[in-house]
Amino acid sequence: MAKLDILYFAWVREIIGCDSEQVDQPPAGVTVADLIEQLAARDGGYGQALGDQLRLRAALDQRFVPLDSLVGEALELAIFPPVTGG
Repeated sequence: MAKLDILYFAWVREIIGCDSEQVDQPPAGVTVADLIEQLAARDGGYGQALGDQLRLRAALDQRFVPLDSLVGEALELAIFPPVTGG
C-alpha cells in the first residue's frame, strides 16, 4: 500500500515529540482536516498539538493548501503553525 509522509514543524513537532512519521495513504475523499482529526485522536501530545485546527496550516507536496483540500495521491503532508514575520 502507498504511504504518506507526515512532517511536523515548530511547536507542533515539540508537543508531539517527533518530526515525522509515515502512515498508509488515506482513502479517496479524505481531506487534510479529516486526517488531522484522526491524528488528534491518538494518545500522547497529538490531541494537544492538533486539536485546534484554527492554529494549524498545511502543505501537500510542498504547496500550501487549505485544510479542506483532499489529500489525494500526495506523498507528503506538512503540518505547522501559521508563519509570521517580525
